[in-house]
Order: sequence, then structure tokens, then C-alpha cells
Amino acid sequence: MNTHKAHCLILPYPVQGHINPMLQFSKRLQSKRVKITIAPTKSFLKNMKELPTSVSIEAISDGYDDDGINQAKTYESYLARFKKVGSDTLAQLIKKLAKSGCHVNCIVYDPFLPWAVEVAKQFGLISAAFFTQNCVVDNIYYHAHKGVIDWMSKIYPIKTIGPTIPSMYLDKRLHDDKEYGLSMFKPMTNECLNWLNHQPISSVLYVSFGSLAKLGSEQMEELAWGLKNSNKSFLWVVRSTEEPKLPNNFIEELTSEKGLVVSWCPQLQVLEHESIGCFLTHCGWNSTLEAISLGVPMVAMPQWSDQPTNAKLVKDVWEIGVRAKQDEKGIVRREVIEECIKLVMEEDKGKLIRENAKKWKEIARNVVDEGGSSDKNIEEFVSKLMTISSK
Repeated sequence: MNTHKAHCLILPYPVQGHINPMLQFSKRLQSKRVKITIAPTKSFLKNMKELPTSVSIEAISDGYDDDGINQAKTYESYLARFKKVGSDTLAQLIKKLAKSGCHVNCIVYDPFLPWAVEVAKQFGLISAAFFTQNCVVDNIYYHAHKGVIDWMSKIYPIKTIGPTIPSMYLDKRLHDDKEYGLSMFKPMTNECLNWLNHQPISSVLYVSFGSLAKLGSEQMEELAWGLKNSNKSFLWVVRSTEEPKLPNNFIEELTSEKGLVVSWCPQLQVLEHESIGCFLTHCGWNSTLEAISLGVPMVAMPQWSDQPTNAKLVKDVWEIGVRAKQDEKGIVRREVIEECIKLVMEEDKGKLIRENAKKWKEIARNVVDEGGSSDKNIEEFVSKLMTISSK
């Protein structure tokens, strides 16, 4: 017997930072008996290292099935082809699901793919935009911009949800939800956790610039020496493509007590670990949310896009971190990095930052828990979806 209330087709933009929050929203909907099908691109799925997820997966095409955007000559040409081929293959998928008895009621799409609205109209489906990056969909962001979002919600049907991280790090209501589920990177889990298990409580600096950011060689060298000179033990994620930018013999000369450099790590498990005392981050929205949700203070080194805005929120609004300032060449020097690390992890000024981080951890948990604002808003979304689907 089919006990699903409705069927949502989830259409993410094919990069890790956009897919993760949409996956988590999908799991929340699924827990409320909404059937979910997520449709990444064939090129994204081709690069998956792991596929452990509870939601159904179907593929569409962006027109570059071998290597995605890397095949396109320009970003503009990629988007144009994605619109054409993506629209066609999304329509084919909707027909395929209908033939199998899984009629779609709603398309939840990433705003990077606005053409999904036209496809939805073709089939008489409702559509909903899901803003994945630093926007009104998240209750943490709502706390920082309540007035603006309340004003917008009078004009548009906007609802804030999240933080969109696995439930077992927040409210623990979804018992099998410990990981996002779709990852382009294979984490060095055992190496990271075994090393952290031998470090004192709150003593380790965790460093990661996410899945896309690329530091220049000069910045990489300044960062390396800033970490070393801080005299803090550090766990540093350096993707294999970035490793050649490290100073000569940097990894070889690290002692096991001083630091560990890995190509990728299980970030949620690392941030949750009791030995972590600070997170040096590019302030991508997912990383920022994860740090907030797990109560970890931050040193912000934003690179591009929404990251400078996120860094300002971290420093000036939530007061859960500091921002490492660039010089006139756009480089954050080793002395600045060292000073910021010590301020957050050692000095009296960092005490308030650390206390605020714990406060925001509680706020994050409460909004997604039963009866919290995120939980209520998802319930309302499901209720409206049911009403429309039953007509």
C-alpha cells in the first residue's frame, strides 16, 4: 500500500555544496511521508565515491555527461546547454516516473536552474525554489536578518528551514541520518579520528577550505607557516589538487603530535570531536552552518561569492569568530593567521567567542527539533503540498 502523501522531485545544482542541503531537506520531507526522488546530473553521479542515501536517485543530463562543467568552454555556455538538455531530460524523467506509477506532484529546484519552473508548468506541477547558499531558507540566517526576511515574506511565500545538516548532529530524530549521503570525495576517516583521539580536549585547530576554493601558492605558503608558528596542533584538509602548492617538505617535516594533513575528512565527525577547539574556514555556507550547529568557534578566511558576507555574520552579528584580514595584495599573512588562532583559542577576548558558539549550538538544535520554527515550516510546506496534490 502506498502511504506517501505526495512525491517531490528534487533538482540540485551539481556541486557538493548545493547538493548537501537539498539532501537534508529531502530527508526531512521523507520523514513526513513525502516520497523523494533526487535528480543530480549524470556527470555528478559518475564522480561519486559513496552513494549511501535513503532517497531515490535518478539522473538527468547537463549535456556534458563525461566531466560536467569542466567540458564546457565557458560557464555561460555550460548554463545554456544545461538549460536545453536538462529541460528535455527532466521532462523525460517525469514521464518515466509517471509510467512507473510514481507521479510527481512538485519540483523543488535550485535557483541556479530556474528553467525547472517551465518544465513544471508543462506538466501542471507546482514548483518551489530551494536557496542552498546563505539565504532566507535557513533559520540561522533568519536570526541575523529577521526584519528583511519578515518584509519579504509578506510579498513572497518564503519559509526558513534548517540548519540543513544530518539530524544526528542536531535533534537526533532521524536515527539513520549521520551523513549527507552523496559525496565526490572519499574521506580519510580512520586516519583523522584516530589522530584526534590522541589530542587533548579543545586543543586542535581544524583547517579546511571546502570542495571548490583554490588558494594561490603564496597564500598557501603563508597559511602553512601561520599554522606551524601558532604552536597549535592542526588537522588540515588539503585536496590532492592543492597539495603541490605546499612548501617543500612541509608534510614530511610535520611531527605526528604537531599536525596532520589529509586529502579529505569526515567534517561533521571532526567538528563534533571533543579535541577540536577552532575551525579555520573559507566560510562556505555549509561549513559555517556545520560549525555553528556543533558549537565550534571560527577563524574566517573568505575567498569569494557569499563567503565574505558569511564571515561578517560570524564576526559581527553572531560573534562566534574573527576574520583574518588580507593585506594590500589580497594575502592573509602568517602573522595575522597566528594572531587570530591564538585570540580565539587562548586569549580572554576569545572566551566570549567560545561562549557564543555554545549558545548558537543550542539555537540551531532548537529550531529543527519538534515544534521548532524549521520543523513547523516544513510541516506547513507538506500540508500545502498535500492540499494541492489532492486536487
